[in-house]
Amino acid sequence: MVAPILRACRKCSRITELDVCPYCNEPTSRDWQGYVIINDYEKSEIAAKMNIRSNGKYALRVR
Repeated sequence: MVAPILRACRKCSRITELDVCPYCNEPTSRDWQGYVIINDYEKSEIAAKMNIRSNGKYALRVR
């Protein structure tokens, strides 16, 4: 079984397997670091600092 290649959006940092982000239609990158899962963005301090406005998987740094 082959693991999927994860990519991160250069604009919103959301993690996806696609070449274009399905949320903001920006190109994605394979060069990213860190991983955070936001379950409740309204109460999350990390989400507030990263300006995240929806739950999901995000990269901490995208190049």
